[in-house]
Amino acid sequence: MTEEQKIFKGVLFCPGDPELRAIKLRSHNLSKDYSNTYEDETEKRAALAKEILAEFGEGSFMQGPVFFHYGKHTRIGKRVFINYNFTVQDDALVTIGDDCNFGPNVTIVTPIHPMVPEERKLMLDKDGNDKRFCYAKPVVIGSNCWFGANVTVCPGVTIGDGCVIGAGSVVTRDIPPRTFAAGVPCKAIREITDDDSMVHKPEILDGNSIKLDWKLF
Repeated sequence: MTEEQKIFKGVLFCPGDPELRAIKLRSHNLSKDYSNTYEDETEKRAALAKEILAEFGEGSFMQGPVFFHYGKHTRIGKRVFINYNFTVQDDALVTIGDDCNFGPNVTIVTPIHPMVPEERKLMLDKDGNDKRFCYAKPVVIGSNCWFGANVTVCPGVTIGDGCVIGAGSVVTRDIPPRTFAAGVPCKAIREITDDDSMVHKPEILDGNSIKLDWKLF
């Protein structure tokens, strides 16, 4: 079993493995290339995004700078908007649905290191050799989610469709669909309902309207 296969199995793996280091170096360099592009270099950006990621859906946009650890372990759906300083430490798989919006400085993390400092420094592999190990858990984000600025999503979390995650939150547990959640640690505060519709805020709508054929609730 390769070290990459161990990641997907959810067991200890060695992040210093040469094959893993090569994958990460490629992603780091491509992330740097993307971050150095101008916003109007759309063709160059599109080509780089496809090189970095396993999937980058039609109509999606990354403002940059961005940082992807493995890159090819991340799938991003269609029409996703990603603001400044998006960081994805995608040792394990990261899946993002369609029509999501990410504010500035959002971070998604999948690796987990041992809590005991001596184990974090060194452990023994099956042959008795000194090794540094960690493990990782995948992150799944549904469609139509909105993340405020400076949100951190921790390993193993699933966020359901239609959620709003408040700015500065640290998401350590699953969030049910159509929920407003916030805090450190992030907690479900309430369900998102028809009462949240802009229909009830005519002073902000200012003559605009919502699409009545959308069945949101």
